[in-house]
Amino acid sequence: MHQALYRKWRPSNFDEVSGQEHITSILKYQCQTGKFSHAYLFCGSRGTGKTSCAKILSKAVNCEHPTEAGPCGQCASCRAIDAGSATDVLEMDAASNNGVDDIRDIRDEVIYAPSELKYRVYIIDEVHMLSTSAFNALLKTLEEPPEHVVFVLATTELQKLPATIISRCQRFDFRRISTEALSARLHLIARAEGFTLEDEAARLIARHAQGGMRDAISLLELCAGNHLPITADLVTDTIGSAGREGMLRVATAVADRDYETLFSMVDETVRSSRDLAVFWQDLITLYRDMLVLKTTKNAVKYLDLTDSEQAAMTQVAARFTRETLLWHVGLLEDALFSMQKSHSIKRTVAEITLIRLCDPLLDTSTESILSRLSKLEEAALTGTPVARPAPVAAPVAPAIPVADPDEFPPEPYFGDEPVCEPHIPMTSTLPKTAPVAPAKPVNAPEKKPVFPVGVEQNRRILRPLRAWSEVVARVGERNPMVAPFFKQAKAYTTEDGKVIIKFGNEFALGMTKKGDIPETLRAALAVALGRPISPDDVLTEVENDTKASPDSMLDLILEAAEE
Repeated sequence: MHQALYRKWRPSNFDEVSGQEHITSILKYQCQTGKFSHAYLFCGSRGTGKTSCAKILSKAVNCEHPTEAGPCGQCASCRAIDAGSATDVLEMDAASNNGVDDIRDIRDEVIYAPSELKYRVYIIDEVHMLSTSAFNALLKTLEEPPEHVVFVLATTELQKLPATIISRCQRFDFRRISTEALSARLHLIARAEGFTLEDEAARLIARHAQGGMRDAISLLELCAGNHLPITADLVTDTIGSAGREGMLRVATAVADRDYETLFSMVDETVRSSRDLAVFWQDLITLYRDMLVLKTTKNAVKYLDLTDSEQAAMTQVAARFTRETLLWHVGLLEDALFSMQKSHSIKRTVAEITLIRLCDPLLDTSTESILSRLSKLEEAALTGTPVARPAPVAAPVAPAIPVADPDEFPPEPYFGDEPVCEPHIPMTSTLPKTAPVAPAKPVNAPEKKPVFPVGVEQNRRILRPLRAWSEVVARVGERNPMVAPFFKQAKAYTTEDGKVIIKFGNEFALGMTKKGDIPETLRAALAVALGRPISPDDVLTEVENDTKASPDSMLDLILEAAEE
């Protein structure tokens, strides 16, 4: 039976553990001196060597001839533990054995001496899955176990462990393995297995493993399944990723508002049977890297990029402001959550989100407005004009040819009534030349247009009522049932001191007219505005035309500045 590479290449001593030197150095010293702790706690992300170190430690405490690297691997104890025949080394999965009865069995067994080895070792994996009663049953035994018992607890979620358990163990935090350490280990395995592995391919596999050795070795075995040289293109096709260059193309297309490229990238991903969620996660990672470049001085310390990749990313990141990048990241995260919930419309969610990334005018959120303001500030400092998105022209219908009236004579009339041709006057009622306006004196004061009595000016200036949230809160204290209707409404003030409240529909308007609600509203307005409010000062209406109403004066200012 074939054995997976991550099991075949599991470390057999502490020197073979990659990227955890801060832990293996301490464990090796304990092996040399023979001063072991009674309980260990190994915590960290998946695939970083917790279970491997636990098994190595179980051999080290029972090894007959320990070495500087830990167990010798040649004595009877090491061979029995490697073969899985040692009854004194028990490995338990707390995910499936998390009850209090399982822990009671361990508590009853620890009093007996080991049958073959020097120490009885209990390895409890995923210990955070134990129940509360199981933790309580383990407390006393974990604090004062017999001298011949060693506990090794492993977990990926340290925050779920009780503080009483953590304080009774010697804790070791396993870090994510660096890309360089992962690449070196992959090259070692590839040479031993007879694979042809390119440096860029190893680096790409290590980057996708996200610090996990087990994930990196599994990806290596997956890419080597067709017995071809493992190149960067092969890794990209196998994993289903568009690669760093593809993500840079997407970001450049967003900056250029190149919709054709964006739709083609999504279409290419879907047609190649790659997962759009992986494509989206790579895009979010790219935006994270661009944010690091825009916000830190020593970006190389936090980025895993080559010199050419960093130069290309710096060039693309220069086309975005930090506010724009933050706004884009928020949209991308929302789209990723939508993709995870609705698998059938991933493509639609991706395409709509990419369109929204290109044009901030399609979004009215605070982040979008900050993005537009940052572009205006940058343009004001540099003196460069702001390029507004060009409107997409609608398809023009073909012109309908107009028939020449001379080609089609009028049809004859066979009725009883005579045919009456329309009378067309030969002279126009308009004068041939426009009258010349009298000359205006140089220093004459400019007269304002006078509107007739009874005719109101069509345009009224409305200013948003800034204290409207305070008014809604005061009304909600007296009438909690109608507070949502006022919260959804919009309030403005006019030049003559009146307050205009616009509701979304007739139902909301009618609900705010009942009982003493108008009086409560006027009292709240009087407190907020600092002046008495009469019934004639409050006007309520239904907002039908959302485009004509001044919903956001900031939008009008931004549009005027961008022009």
